Amino acid sequence: MYRDKDMTHMFVYAIILFIFLFFLANNVKGYVVCITNNDCPPRTRLILYKCRNRKCVSYSII
Repeated sequence: MYRDKDMTHMFVYAIILFIFLFFLANNVKGYVVCITNNDCPPRTRLILYKCRNRKCVSYSII
């Protein structure tokens, strides 16, 4: 009986850890240090990057 309870707790902890890491990986938005606009990531269809205050800032293009 105790073994089943321990396995359930381990499963719940693993699910919580997985969800936390999933959200953490999706919300990573680190900044890139830049001097000019060419130091920033390239433009995509929806996002344009510009250098502001020595950090690359993203702007949506819609």
